[in-house]
Amino acid sequence: MLILDDDPDVGLAAKLLLQRRLPPTCPVRLLQRPAELAAALEAEPVELLLLDMNFLPGRTDGSQGLALLEQVLRRGAQAPLVIVMTAYAEVNLAVAALKAGAFDFITKPWDNARLVATVAAALASRQPALPASASALLGEARPMQELRALIQSVAPTEANVLVLGEMGSGKELVARELHLQSARAAGTFLAVDLGALAESTLESELFGHKRGSFTDARSERPGRFQAAVGGTLFLDEVANLPLASQAKLLTALERREVTPLGADQPQAIDVRIVSATNLDEAALFDPQRFRADLLYRLNTIVLRVPPLRERREDIPLLCQHYLSQYAAQYAKPPRHCSEAALVALRAHDWHGNVRALRHACERAVILAQGDRYEYADFGLRAGPAPAALEPAPAQHLTLHQRERAALDEALRQAQGNISQAARLLGLSRAALYRRMEKHEL
Repeated sequence: MLILDDDPDVGLAAKLLLQRRLPPTCPVRLLQRPAELAAALEAEPVELLLLDMNFLPGRTDGSQGLALLEQVLRRGAQAPLVIVMTAYAEVNLAVAALKAGAFDFITKPWDNARLVATVAAALASRQPALPASASALLGEARPMQELRALIQSVAPTEANVLVLGEMGSGKELVARELHLQSARAAGTFLAVDLGALAESTLESELFGHKRGSFTDARSERPGRFQAAVGGTLFLDEVANLPLASQAKLLTALERREVTPLGADQPQAIDVRIVSATNLDEAALFDPQRFRADLLYRLNTIVLRVPPLRERREDIPLLCQHYLSQYAAQYAKPPRHCSEAALVALRAHDWHGNVRALRHACERAVILAQGDRYEYADFGLRAGPAPAALEPAPAQHLTLHQRERAALDEALRQAQGNISQAARLLGLSRAALYRRMEKHEL
């Protein structure tokens, strides 16, 4: 996937969001200058292009973006799908892009869940095998064998499933595996990041709306429940929903129907619900945090994804997988890890779990110079977990360690909600994403 946007913060924010929410088999590249696009399309196969429409200061007519779109589409069968990115005031421009052959458009500033859903839909339409290839749960440790056995038993049923696990442990991969092994495998798998939905727009995003039902409702729009009919709806970060929003979700699940905003009649829904949270399991039973009646609707079956530190024997296998994948992706020579590197990698705490390991492997592939991968190539920094830091020794911490500790603490307090963590730190979402990438969180 390519993202072409002249604003580096916008491009980076989109990249980090999509890397966090999409399968690891879909790498994301950033471009800032339109002149780079032709070479990038020639350098490697590109499935999807996110294309900004204006690159010149003060210009809003989108003429340069439309010209680039035409240039891309002239590649015929080798052309990637294109999603154009426009400002709210440029809806007419987006329509022109659609008529010219764009797959869809996203308005900026975007809604995270809508951006991820649009990109996922584009990738699924172009490459239907992508979810299947991305859903394999790697690992031979006993916890992973038990998890795969449970998925095999649960997937063919229609039972609602709640997936529990730390950030980066692979909860969405579990949800995808449940979908692929179910009778709904031919249907849509749609992931929704509930932590990214504002309470004021929750009903519209989940249940849809009619034209004119509120100020910006310029056209009728189906919600996520309608879009996933016949398939699986994955409700990620479900514990981040405010209590009032939890009540609305509960009503939809109990009645198996939703009423779009502005509609007179409810619509029946036929979706399987898989939800996930990184909230501590005990906290789910706190009535101030989560409704008990909603919990009982969601947790017919509970699957627990083990953190990487509880299956350290899988680390060499995972490393080999990601190192080989990224070596092929970046056209780098194949290398093996040194024994010392493997020992150190197994001893690492991996607070970001498999996601952090994957990022470290990508870094090693890009930067390694020797015949073998050494521990230093992975860019990992030893040190105590933030929760273990005491005020006294804290004065000896490096600036890097202090910043990482602050990020870890904010993410912990926000239960992984990026918007809330950014507010706690006094940062923009883009700035927080940059720091998370820097610290491999």
